[in-house]
Amino acid sequence: MQTVIETKSLCKTYGRQKAVDHVELHVPQGSVYGFIGPNGAGKSTTMKMLLGLIHPTEGQVFLLGQEMTERNRLALLRQTGSLIETPSGYLHLTGQENLQVVADLKGVPRRDIARVLEIVDLTADRNRKVGQYSLGMKQRLGIAMALLGSPKLLILDEPTNGLDPAGIQEMRDLIANMPAATGATVLISSHLLGEMEQMVGFVGILHQGQLLFEGSLRELQRHSRGSFSLRVLQPQKAAPVLKGRGIAPRLEKGALTLPPLRDEELAGLVRAVAESGAGVVGLTAHSKSLEEIFLSLTQTQEVK
Repeated sequence: MQTVIETKSLCKTYGRQKAVDHVELHVPQGSVYGFIGPNGAGKSTTMKMLLGLIHPTEGQVFLLGQEMTERNRLALLRQTGSLIETPSGYLHLTGQENLQVVADLKGVPRRDIARVLEIVDLTADRNRKVGQYSLGMKQRLGIAMALLGSPKLLILDEPTNGLDPAGIQEMRDLIANMPAATGATVLISSHLLGEMEQMVGFVGILHQGQLLFEGSLRELQRHSRGSFSLRVLQPQKAAPVLKGRGIAPRLEKGALTLPPLRDEELAGLVRAVAESGAGVVGLTAHSKSLEEIFLSLTQTQEVK
């Protein structure tokens, strides 16, 4: 699989603190890649190194199949759009006027503005002053600025930060459809795993500057699978079924607690409980928190 971003032993040290510690990313072409970790994990530092905004202490960055150097940095960045931290914009100018400023700075024809406004659903608000925009609209305008010139790569740092639920949903839909709508590969960071699960296909988990996991979302979901709560009308009839499958029946808040199970095992167990006459009312899945996944991944590494 061809990669659009690749890093080799990427490090950034500030004094004695290693903010990024030998990170090796592999972002597949045409994907939405979720870069996940708690605040302070090193996500923004890594993204700034990818964009040449800060220099690595050690290691290499490859963008679009080429190692980034001082000689080719600007040429590579012309094919890259980014939104790092707070979106910038002139509040006294309209969305259209802000995009005209950015298009002129990038050397992009102004006719491209209509295309990016359509992608981020701001066409109807193009002539409103940005000072009147909601935070979600400002974020989408920032993405429109990044999309000017049809970049092959889009790097977004926590674009859902501070948004209300409606704004988060709009951003999820926008980003999930970005490769199909624009042809761009997307690298997006967040400290919220739940947000990422609804828009990405690949994931990298960063913790204390180290990459603990990289792979498909499906692979990660194996790590995040938690317990299940099975509500039944007659727990006493379900108990023998659970015992017969090596599961100790445990009743909590009116529901039987089941351990993490594969889909096939879970389906078979629920069917057997239903056939016992226990009266299945509902099943609830409990995913592990990001912190629990970190602990699980760390323990796995230690065992290896």
